[in-house]
Amino acid sequence: MENKNKDFVTIRLANQLCGIPILDVHDVLSEQSITAVPLAPPAVSGVLNLRGRIVTAINLRKRLGLPEQEAGGENMSIVVEYQGEPYSLLIDSVGDVLSFPEDSFENNPVTLDSCWQEVSNGIFRLKGELLVILDVEKLLNFETGQSAAA
Repeated sequence: MENKNKDFVTIRLANQLCGIPILDVHDVLSEQSITAVPLAPPAVSGVLNLRGRIVTAINLRKRLGLPEQEAGGENMSIVVEYQGEPYSLLIDSVGDVLSFPEDSFENNPVTLDSCWQEVSNGIFRLKGELLVILDVEKLLNFETGQSAAA
């Protein structure tokens, strides 16, 4: 049987290398002007206008409970779609598109930090570091969980 490759857009978030399936990525944006939304959950930075569409901006550092980015850091974002709505995921930086054979995909190791465990489907091992594969649905599913707990 032929082994297929999976392609991922790589991003950095708090020094962790992550991958988002390339088919989930609609846009890669440099820093954008974001309008705050009153009473939004803490992870929602606000909204931005992308070619006439209103896009909800999610601060992934806040979403994952990571420390704020140091001042002067470049803000970039990746636009994904979830339940028919566009979301801009605020990240530290965007890397390359990497391709991996499906059979080198592994489940999350037990040593992976819990903040990554809850939003990851698994990992690929690279030289010297892990590529954590992010699950867009798990990343953006936080609002329903918060409202149910309230």
